Amino acid sequence: MPTEKIILGIDPGTTIMGFGLILVRNNQMGLIQMDELILKKYDDHYVKLRKIFERTIEIIDNYHPDEIAIEAPFFGKNIQSMLKLGRAQGVAMAAGLSRDVPITEYSPKKIKMSITGNGNASKEQVAKMLQQLLKIKTLPTNLDATDGLAAAVCHFFNEGKIENSKGYSGWASFVSQNEKRIVK
Repeated sequence: MPTEKIILGIDPGTTIMGFGLILVRNNQMGLIQMDELILKKYDDHYVKLRKIFERTIEIIDNYHPDEIAIEAPFFGKNIQSMLKLGRAQGVAMAAGLSRDVPITEYSPKKIKMSITGNGNASKEQVAKMLQQLLKIKTLPTNLDATDGLAAAVCHFFNEGKIENSKGYSGWASFVSQNEKRIVK
C-alpha cells in the first residue's frame, strides 16, 4: 500500500466547478490546492462542458492524482438543471477515465456527513470544518472550491468502507456497474 497519494475532489457544476486536491502521506491529509472554474461567463452549454473537460484534464496532467472523488448530482425539482449537472459530472468523469484515474462518486449527504457528522450541514459548516481540519487560513468567497475539497476529504475518510458510493477504475468498470443505463 502506497504511503503517499493525491486525491482530487470535484464538485461539478455548469456555473462553477469546484475542485480540491489533498496529499495523503502516512495517513495524514494536507491541502495541495483548491480552486474553481468559473463558467457563468459562457452562454453555450457545450462550451461549458468542453471547459470542464479541459480543466479536469489539465489538473490531472499537472498533479497526477491517484484517485478522484466526485459529488453525485442530487435529485432536485428542476429536471433541466439536474440534466445539465449530470452532464457536467459525466464530462469530468470522462476526463478522469481517459487518464485511467479511478473515480468514486459520493452523494452530497454522504460528503457532508463525512466532514461534519451531519448530512444536512450547510456549505458554510462544511467549509469551516475543512478550514479546521486542513488549517486553511482564508476560505474562498464561493464555497464551490471547498465543496470539491470536501469530496476529496470524504474519500480519504471513507477509504476501504465504500458502501453507497460507486467506484470506477476504467470504462469497462463503469459500463459493468451501469448496465441498466445501456439502451439496447
